[in-house]
Amino acid sequence: MPIQSIEPRRLYRQIADQIRTLIRSGEFSAGSRLPPERDLARQLGVSRPSVREGLIALEVEGLVEVRIGSGISVLDASRNGDGRPEHQALAGPFELLRARSVVEGECAALAARSAKKAQLAAMEESLEMMQKEMEVATPAVNADRLFHLRVAEGTGNGALVQVVKMLWEERTGPLYKQLEHHYDSQELWDAALSEHRAVVNAIAAREPTAARAAMQRHLNQAYKRFSTGWNALQ
Repeated sequence: MPIQSIEPRRLYRQIADQIRTLIRSGEFSAGSRLPPERDLARQLGVSRPSVREGLIALEVEGLVEVRIGSGISVLDASRNGDGRPEHQALAGPFELLRARSVVEGECAALAARSAKKAQLAAMEESLEMMQKEMEVATPAVNADRLFHLRVAEGTGNGALVQVVKMLWEERTGPLYKQLEHHYDSQELWDAALSEHRAVVNAIAAREPTAARAAMQRHLNQAYKRFSTGWNALQ
């Protein structure tokens, strides 16, 4: 059963569906390895980030196992029911990061114009909370979320706060969390905290352009970190 070209709509799900079908048909047997990501991307006619999203979806389902530096192994499909997750993300992790860069970049710019002293203090408090969480070797997801919500609140726009909350619900979903799991490290969180500080400093200085750029740089760095991690598989 040959791999078919993918049409550009909800790519990560289509990619996962096609590879799942190939696994269940015996094209890729349990214990074997899938082709390298670059080869899958070329055969499917999609980008490598889209392939990563599809593969992560299959890992969440228990059909494949991703091992950094070793490749992607096929697991025993007979142990995993119909292989479809209960939760289907509205967007893949890389799509989500791009969307957050657009929305939260503008939130940071607006906060630089509108944030009250108390809201600036709340942003600083979220950074302190993040530092404390990191000191006990705990992934600082709670403080990370709080920081991004505090920036949104600094806009004075309740609708934007709700949008950021919705994006964070996707960010804490199984697809994104599984991707993040492979690259979670103290260095990643140290970088994230430093990037957060740059955002707050620009907001406190009342520099909208710098605040937007700092937030977009932060989220683009997350995109690059995840992309670089996958390259280790090749």
